[in-house]
Amino acid sequence: MKLVLNLLLNGFAVFVAGYLLPGIIIDSFFTAIIVSIGLGIVNTFIKPILLLFTLPLTVVTLGLFIFVINGLLVLLVSTFIPGFKVQSFFWAMAFSAVLWAVNFVFHSLTK
Repeated sequence: MKLVLNLLLNGFAVFVAGYLLPGIIIDSFFTAIIVSIGLGIVNTFIKPILLLFTLPLTVVTLGLFIFVINGLLVLLVSTFIPGFKVQSFFWAMAFSAVLWAVNFVFHSLTK
């Protein structure tokens, strides 16, 4: 049950972030749920490998390079999911930041 609730909350967070940012296009709530599943898969399998390879650069930038990695992963997900379009790398990074903030608020409210 908790997994389904987290999936719906993440899907809603993706939908809200897409609504707030004009450079992000999400066709429907179902697409937002698919995007949240795609981001979860990418964050589970690809992000740790990228973080390992870019560790020196991440340390030098005091962790700010992680925003770049998140933007790249959002762009990667947008290439595979129809109905989810990101206009530029800037919008991908902004989407990542807004998604983090919305998820933070939602998960703090559910605890």
